[in-house]
Amino acid sequence: MPLRLLLFDFDGLLCDTERAAHRSWDELYHQLVGHGLPDRVWAAMAGRSDGETVALADLSARLGRPVGEPTRAARLRRKRELCAVEPVRPGVTALLDAGRAAGLGLGVVSSSPWRWVEPHLRRLGLGHRFDWLVTGDDTPAHKPAPDLYRLALRRAGVPAADALAFEDSESGVRAAGAAGVYCVAVRNAVGGHADLHAADEVRASLLDVALASYLDRLAETGNR
Repeated sequence: MPLRLLLFDFDGLLCDTERAAHRSWDELYHQLVGHGLPDRVWAAMAGRSDGETVALADLSARLGRPVGEPTRAARLRRKRELCAVEPVRPGVTALLDAGRAAGLGLGVVSSSPWRWVEPHLRRLGLGHRFDWLVTGDDTPAHKPAPDLYRLALRRAGVPAADALAFEDSESGVRAAGAAGVYCVAVRNAVGGHADLHAADEVRASLLDVALASYLDRLAETGNR
C-alpha cells in the first residue's frame, strides 16, 4: 500500500533539545563530581521520559547522597534557557513541505509532555504544520513501548504499513519498530553513542532524506 503518513519524534529530531539537555547535565556533573556526563549514562537516558531519573541515580551514587531539589530545579532552568534558542534542525522544513505536497498526513510522536512539545512547536513556527500531536500525556507507557505510535496510527486512521517514522534515539527506534512502522533514524549532535541498529535505516541528517524514494519503495515492498 502507498505511504500515507509521516511521524516525527520531537526532542533531538525536529529541534535539537537533546543538545541542550546534554549540556545542562554535563555542566551539573562538572559542578558536582568534577567531570562531564558519562557517555554510557547519556546513552541510557536519551529519548526516554524517565531520563532524569537515570542521571540522578548515577549522580547520587557518585556523591553518596541524593541530589537536592534546588540543584535539580536549577538544572531544569538551565535546560529551558538553552532550549529556548535552539532552531529547527536542518532538513525539517523541506521534508514537511515535501510531505504536504505529496498529500501525506503529518504527526508528532513524543514521550515528552504536551506542555513541553506544543509551545516549542509554536516557537519554531511548526505548530500549524502537523495534523496530529501525540505526547507522553496520552498514554501511560512511553517509548520504547509502542503505545504512542499505535495511538498516532489510530488517530490518523492509517495502518502501520502505510507510515514512515523518523527518530533519533534507541528508545524511539524500538518504539516505532514495535508498532510495525518503518523507521529512519537520524543522528543528532549528541547522539553519537546511541545504538540505532534496530532502525530500518540510519541517516546523518534529514537533509539526506529524499521523500520520493520512500513513496516508491514502501509502495512496492509493503513497508517491510
